[in-house]
Amino acid sequence: MGIIAWIVFGLIAGLIAKFLMPGEDPGGFIVTILIGVVGAVVGGYIGSFFGWGSISGFDFRSFLLAVGGAVLVLWIYRVVKS
Repeated sequence: MGIIAWIVFGLIAGLIAKFLMPGEDPGGFIVTILIGVVGAVVGGYIGSFFGWGSISGFDFRSFLLAVGGAVLVLWIYRVVKS
């Protein structure tokens, strides 16, 4: 995937993660993209570890891994922050 695709993928995954876990989070467009991109990397690593696949393109499995990773990153952020 190209850099623009990663940014769009990260934005979508970050928005859905923030929607699934409402609360006090760092706001803003850039932070949401970063949460989504880091979540995609984390989700891809976890997916590869367990044999579920990795984030290699824009498909439904990759999308679920990215959103799951973004939710995990957001949860970790909240635990560390409090």
